[in-house]
Amino acid sequence: MGLNQIRVLRGWFLYDWANSAYVTNVLTVFFGPFISQIASKIANPNGLIEIVGLTIYSDSLYSYLVSISVLLQFFFLPLIAAFVDVTGKKLNFLILFALLGSILTLSFSFLSEKHFNILSITFIFSNFFFGASVVVYNSLLNHICEPEKRDIISSKGWAFGYIGGGINLALNLVFIYFHNFFDFSIDEAIRIAFGLTALWWLSFSLLSFYWMRGFSFSAYPQSSSNKKILLNLLKTIRELAKNKNAWLFLVAYLFFNDGVQTVIVISTQFGRQELKLSMDFLVLTILLVQFLSYFGTIIVARITQKLGSKKTLIICLIIWNIIIIYSYFFLRDWIGFAGLAFSISFVLGGTQALSRSIFSNLIPESNSTEYFSLYEISEKGSSWIGPLVFGLILQVTKSYRFAILSLILFFLVGIFLISIVKVPSFCNKVTK
Repeated sequence: MGLNQIRVLRGWFLYDWANSAYVTNVLTVFFGPFISQIASKIANPNGLIEIVGLTIYSDSLYSYLVSISVLLQFFFLPLIAAFVDVTGKKLNFLILFALLGSILTLSFSFLSEKHFNILSITFIFSNFFFGASVVVYNSLLNHICEPEKRDIISSKGWAFGYIGGGINLALNLVFIYFHNFFDFSIDEAIRIAFGLTALWWLSFSLLSFYWMRGFSFSAYPQSSSNKKILLNLLKTIRELAKNKNAWLFLVAYLFFNDGVQTVIVISTQFGRQELKLSMDFLVLTILLVQFLSYFGTIIVARITQKLGSKKTLIICLIIWNIIIIYSYFFLRDWIGFAGLAFSISFVLGGTQALSRSIFSNLIPESNSTEYFSLYEISEKGSSWIGPLVFGLILQVTKSYRFAILSLILFFLVGIFLISIVKVPSFCNKVTK
């Protein structure tokens, strides 16, 4: 491996380090409780709020916002991805989407209860551009290393991401836990956390861009004509229809990763509302998960070298089912929540890293961005079916336990579909 490739790999790892701050701090920890608290202040005695002419349960708002954001991705990301593939300027679009997403995230620091509708819309688009940036980022995996190395490279990327997100969360917690020392209110401290997360995302994205500069991420001569863009997208759709293993895996991923992402997105809300745990405890637990997930991802990567990526992924999904069953029947207090967090940290990164590398080996390099635009519909914190189902069941039953139990179906469907996907032979061999 030459020095130039090592530099590019470091740059690629660094973008996971950069954008994971958004996943950890915005999607997982702060924004859900933040928007729910604001919504509760304007809700009627039945907990209902009016937003853009609709009446919804205030605790379901965050799930709905995530779902709307991903529906936008569903309709627009394939077109954006086709444009990126045709122009061949993947790195430029990566930094553009990171810039737009981080600026919108920065605006959370300045929007108050009076700007409730604007805050909701701003979140939707920040998550949209986050998803767009990850589409481009994931597609680079097809360019930076050989197919047989993608399992370990993908795993290292996720592992670095957990460390980056964890360090950013730790810095934010300094302002939150010591807000009195800094003469801030808790609300001001959380808004500072949004600002620091946005700057973290942007600054390390720029460094990632600097390290990957000069590397060619284009698989063939490109053009930017509208006709070429549409033809390329139609070609990708036709190829996907003929590529049985790729679309089967994509459907499987749509289901099981919706389950994974819903657990991530609602974990803080579940602990706060159902178990009545303190926000301090929840945030510290999530911080611990960030660092434990680094080791969990590396362990799963080593298991993959022994069992192959497909078998290892199925084992991870079985463990997710056990986690859901445990949450419904046995999760009652802070000790149980800590045990749950430890279990999740073992399979979280491995599930996502293996999914990315397996899919990259089922698709062509020339239009990988378009394929990954479909993949991203269910990527980090961007699921829509899971949060929608969770929000609807929560609204009907007012029970977090029934809502979380519904997620088991997503993992069962995923296991069934993955079992019939044929992955390349090198994915099932021991690699050195």
